Parts: sequence; structure tokens; C-alpha cells
Amino acid sequence: MAEAVLIDLFYLKLNSQKNCPQTLLKTLNAVQYHHAAKAKFLCIMCCSNISCERHGEQDNCELETSNGLSAVLEEFEIVSCPSVAASLYTIKQKIDERNLSSIKVIVPRHRKALMKAFIDQLFTDVYNFEFEDLQVTFREDSLKQSIEINIITAQELREIQNEIETYLRSLPALKGELTIITSPLIPDIFIHGFTTRTGGISYIPTLSSFNLFSSSKRRDPKAVVQENLRRLANAAGFNVEKFYRIKTDHSNDVWIMGRKEPDSYDGIATNQRGVTIAALGADCIPIVFADPVKKACGVAHAGWKGTLLGVAMATVNAMIAEYGCSLEDIVVVLGPSVGPCCFTLPKESAKAFHSLHPACVQLFDSPNPYVDIRKATRILLERGGILPQNIQDKNQDLNLCTSCHPDKFFSHVRDGLNFGTQIGFISIRE
Repeated sequence: MAEAVLIDLFYLKLNSQKNCPQTLLKTLNAVQYHHAAKAKFLCIMCCSNISCERHGEQDNCELETSNGLSAVLEEFEIVSCPSVAASLYTIKQKIDERNLSSIKVIVPRHRKALMKAFIDQLFTDVYNFEFEDLQVTFREDSLKQSIEINIITAQELREIQNEIETYLRSLPALKGELTIITSPLIPDIFIHGFTTRTGGISYIPTLSSFNLFSSSKRRDPKAVVQENLRRLANAAGFNVEKFYRIKTDHSNDVWIMGRKEPDSYDGIATNQRGVTIAALGADCIPIVFADPVKKACGVAHAGWKGTLLGVAMATVNAMIAEYGCSLEDIVVVLGPSVGPCCFTLPKESAKAFHSLHPACVQLFDSPNPYVDIRKATRILLERGGILPQNIQDKNQDLNLCTSCHPDKFFSHVRDGLNFGTQIGFISIRE
């Protein structure tokens, strides 16, 4: 049984004199009868830009309350926006506020493919949709409405994407201004930074507001993440069309940009100008590497597994092997991550950190010792030959624990599975 029911009346001109047939009343009554008892959200979507006569005046499109509709409409929430993108995004917010995921869409047959295309762009696999034909036809549109259009052309899909992008660009930033943390160690020939959680448009509490990663398990669609990324690119000054994220596998594989891209990797190295590379983080460490002499850079994603596997030095070694970088020229900046105050591991897993250095573990004799992945990363970098003064893991907001600061950062440890993601990024200026 659907948790939410959406009736698409977006392009139907609803007017008491001509276009409010009894079949519409029957449809609404049927929806109410079958779903009102169990559905937590009943919604009608219509367009606020369609002008229709109402009591001799021009007004925005409203559902007329004559013909017995008044009592039925009390069971529905009416969403009236100027575009399909705005309407569906507003409805998505209402669905998410109620934490619903099973949705029935009752839609005219000729609009079903269009609605599916919008939904594919604005929702993720967290949601389950089923579609039902809307049994309402008006004489002037009866032929059109009886034909089901199964194909959306590439041009139509691009128009849908443009409509969504235009609407998302109009939304205000949430939770404050966009903030980028930078390091004085990295010279100005590079664009770099670490993001926080403020200044984006994501509204889900654990993703709000500057979430920069979308997946099938999260409620933030790619379109929202892409708008957040566009705002970051504008603020930082990089080209959003040349942006590459690490494909995390909690390992130590490094992609040398220009070679064949692996299916997964936790490090990237490049010397290409104008290309921005980024490491994800939400407790794991996003690490940025820069060599101003050879003009090369890298990023790495270091969780506890990747830390022990040496992903940081694997990225350094890739820069040395591929671009002739020298250890003494490479600077490394560790972005915000979970601190030893909040991160624990089972004792069996913590043993490897204790063997690396006892200072990496607190309460080692407990079943779940506290582990310092930042200290472990510095130790491994220094042992690998990176100069201690060329490693920044403290100062500014870089060493704040992501779990301890919900106002600034996302955290898997704190927020659970539906956590948001910040990034560390770098590029060589063109």
C-alpha cells in the first residue's frame, strides 16, 4: 500500500463552467476511499501559471470547489507551482518530512513518460514508485490524453534537466554561507580547499545543506548534489565540467589521471592544468597533496582501512613515479575527520594501530579502543619521507572532529547511514 499518493493535474485547466467533469470527482473519491486510511500524504499537483476564469476574474489556477469537490479536497494537499520541477521538488520535501518512500502517481497516460523522467532526476532508489492512469479526459484533449507516450527524446530530457537546474539555482543557501577551509602550506598556483556543511540546498537534516555525494541509498538526488558542486566551483574558481571524485573502496589504489580509470580507487594523482580532483570525507580523512616544483597534485581518501593500507604514501609514491616529484617538495594537508574522542574500533582491528605506534590508540585494553587515524596518517607519511613541516593536520578548522561539530561537518559516526559528505579538492590553475 502506498504511503503517499500524488495526482498529476498539472496541465489540466480546471474551471467550474467547462472543465470540471464528474469523472474527476469520481477519481478523487476513489483515491480517498482506497488510500485515505493508510496513506500519510495525499497530494494534487497543479500549475499556478495556468490562468483560468473564476467568478468573472482572472486568477491563478485553482481547483474549483463546486460540483461536490469541496469535501473531497479537504483530504488532499494541493501543490501549485509554476513548473513541474518546482512542484515535484516541493512534493519531495513534503514526502521527506514524513520520511515516506512508497509513492503512487496517478497521471494522464500521455504524461506518464514525462513524469517518470522528472522523477528519475529528482528522486533516488530510496523511493519506490508505482503509476496509475488518471481516468479524466476533456473533449478538446481526449485524443491526446488517450495516447500513452512511452519515449522521451534526448532533446526533451535535456529540457527537463534544464528546467530542474534552473529551479535548483533559484533556491537559497541553507545553514549559512558556503565556507571553504584552505591551508597556507599550499601555494597559489593551486586552487584547493575543504568544504563544510553550510551554504548548499540539501534539506534532509543529516544531509543539510552542502552535501556533495549522491547514492542510491540517500535521498539527495544527483541534481541537488550537482547544484551544490556548481556553487562550490563558482566560489572556489574551478571548472565544474572538469571535476573528478574518488571512487571509494577503502583501499590503497591510485588512479593516475590520463591512464585507464579503474572501477574503484582511493587516490588520484595528476599534473593536468584546470582539472579538479576531490576526495570524499565524512569522518574518513580527505587528504590533499601538492608539489609546487613539478606542478603536480593528488588527493586521497583515508578511512581506518585505507590508513593501514598506506593510501597516503601510495598517492605520494604515484606522484614520484609518474611526475618525478621529490619527497622534500610534496606538501600534504589532512582535511577534517573524526577524532580519537569519537572513533572506536574492535580491539582486534585496533591492534594494528597500536603496533604502528601506541600513541595512536587510547584505552587499548578496552573491548573498543579509541583510535587516532590522523596521528597514524602523519606517522606513516613521516616514515615514508615527507618532511614533518610539510604536513598540516592541525590549526584552523582542519583538526576539528567531524563527529563533535554537527554545525560544521557531516559525520557517519554521528548521523548513521544517511550521512552527508564533504570533500577536499585541488587543481592546478590554468
